[in-house]
Amino acid sequence: MQTPVVKRRFVFVLLDEFTLLSFASALECLRIANRMLGQPAYEWTLVGEGGDTATCSAGTEFRLDSDLIELTRDDTVLVCGGMNVQKATTKRLLSWLRREARKGLRLGGLCTAAYTLARAGLLDGKRATIHWENQDSFAEEFDEVTLTKSVFVIDGNRMTTAGGTSSIDLMLKLIADDHGEEIANLVADQQIYSSIRTDQDTQRLSVPTRIGVRHPKLSQVIQKMEQNIEEPISPSILAKEVGMSTRQLERLFRRYLNRSPKRYYMELRLQKARNLLMQTDMSVINVALACGFASPSHFSKCYRAHYNTTPYRERGTQGARLSI
Repeated sequence: MQTPVVKRRFVFVLLDEFTLLSFASALECLRIANRMLGQPAYEWTLVGEGGDTATCSAGTEFRLDSDLIELTRDDTVLVCGGMNVQKATTKRLLSWLRREARKGLRLGGLCTAAYTLARAGLLDGKRATIHWENQDSFAEEFDEVTLTKSVFVIDGNRMTTAGGTSSIDLMLKLIADDHGEEIANLVADQQIYSSIRTDQDTQRLSVPTRIGVRHPKLSQVIQKMEQNIEEPISPSILAKEVGMSTRQLERLFRRYLNRSPKRYYMELRLQKARNLLMQTDMSVINVALACGFASPSHFSKCYRAHYNTTPYRERGTQGARLSI
């Protein structure tokens, strides 16, 4: 006779425009774990504001089981975020999360929902991760959170994932903790998931893979550029640090990326600036400073040349952002 296991309930909080892949990946792990165990070790419920329906970023509606309900200490809450997470993070939701968190239960944020947990103050003093596209804005807004580039992070009773299939990695870790590695591996096999990642794995592709070039010195220079956006390093110093002349570095960038090191660096800085303009309430001046521009006028000139619009107009198109 099979020994019954203690049931765990997962409460999925579906925010408006949540990412379907992150949610479905987590849910499927629980379903398959029950099948592999031969008994319902896991149960789940879908909740959200209003208790009616929630719409994912692909436009599909999901019927919710209930509104934001009273929870128990044994529940595990997974907030599912996605597009426009700032708008979906309402005052009522924040109040509910803070109240339920006081019970000491496990709380997690999938994809961009780390923003929601941080906004509620539930990640203060914790390590966390968020989708790479939201890293710049998150780091600027929540300096009390130690942001990592990991696929997922578990810090005490707080969990965060980077989005996409990283939900699978988190759930496999939780399942392994509950029922052992063998069951977690069976769940992975059922999903044809052959490369299980840990919290030591980073979410983005390596520089050589991203740029399609496998030149070690070029990769080193680009990494240094990405790590020094606020205080840019001159091409001559970058070249010296990797044992090259400035002219050699110029030729390297022209050959593989069809642009100068200065141009490439500028594009990285402008890309970060655009993320900050679209994802935060930072002033244009502060965005300029965070991206290594000494004056707003120079920033505006460079931004217009690259994006064919001004930073102020770019910010204006994001009127749907909600300030809380």
